[in-house]
Amino acid sequence: MTELNAPFLAIDLGAIADNYLLLKKQVGANCAVAGVVKTNAYGLGVQEVAQTLEKFECPQYFVATLDEALTLRSCIPNTPVAVLGAVIKGAEKEYFNHNITPILNSLRDIETWRASASTRNQKLEAIIHFDIGMNRLGLSTDESDILLDDLTLLEGLNITTIMSHFACADEKDHPLTEQQAHKFANIAMLFPRAYKSLANSSGIFRDRSFHYDMVRPGYALYGGNPTPETSNPMRPVVTLEAPVLQTRHVKKGQSVGYGTTHIFEQDTQTATIALGYGDGFLRSGSSKANVYYEGTACPVLGRVSMDLITIDIGHLEQRPQTGDKVEILGHHQSIDDLAHTMDTIGYEILTSLGTRYKRVYRRMDETVIS
Repeated sequence: MTELNAPFLAIDLGAIADNYLLLKKQVGANCAVAGVVKTNAYGLGVQEVAQTLEKFECPQYFVATLDEALTLRSCIPNTPVAVLGAVIKGAEKEYFNHNITPILNSLRDIETWRASASTRNQKLEAIIHFDIGMNRLGLSTDESDILLDDLTLLEGLNITTIMSHFACADEKDHPLTEQQAHKFANIAMLFPRAYKSLANSSGIFRDRSFHYDMVRPGYALYGGNPTPETSNPMRPVVTLEAPVLQTRHVKKGQSVGYGTTHIFEQDTQTATIALGYGDGFLRSGSSKANVYYEGTACPVLGRVSMDLITIDIGHLEQRPQTGDKVEILGHHQSIDDLAHTMDTIGYEILTSLGTRYKRVYRRMDETVIS
């Protein structure tokens, strides 16, 4: 697409900075606020986001894979970086050479990292992840029991941090959250010298006892609502607009899009927009999602295509013309709002944002176009 026809994505780095400062205020001076910047900082650009957080002395970053850690290292040379995924045997040298900390998710990971420590004849830093209810990553209950009964299994390692992860903190008063917190507290007592990290974005806002030494916000940092039952305390970060390519009059009984899933019940006017699932506007929004023109909702008609959506504009007093922009995300529709209409979560909306956008990064003191 030419810039004239391209969707326009604005990312407010000043809002990310404000969100980070709000999170720091929420946890207080005795708790560190890490930056979770996996998946290219939730689709918003890891280099730009991390460099913004560096201005506020973010003490620690978390990514999902070693490749993500190496990308981050290319722009953030000194701040600690930890990899959430399992240690890949044979890649130990990359961790050493680039000062990247592995998160040990199993007894096998521990054995691999201890062997590396022995080979290098030095004590190596690591983070241990205990699974306390997600049944995803981390030492399982059986593995945790084995380790906690014999902490000599950690000889040769410097365990800087122990961590776990809430499964349901976004659901207010979910009983599993308290159960997980109790399990983590019992484990934490056995590691008096290590930092403790439990709370994600939602956990930060649920109970101060969940904060420990370090919290790990991701979604809230990027403007998502960490407390869905209340108004969003975070500043919105993303604005997305897309241009109208064509308008037309349609007749009652005609259809639109693939599969003729929408039949017009009356004559109306439509606009076709330069946006589709190839840009991250999910196909699940077919005949359900809305976009906005000058503050008025315009429903998506029929199926979302790879590059295009069609919307109803017949109800508008002032109708858009070719080249005019419609709002996808912004003042009238948040990432959580759009996610709700698409039967998904805002995380998927953010991380699905496509590569064809003309991206603008807005800072507090300047605007940088990339």
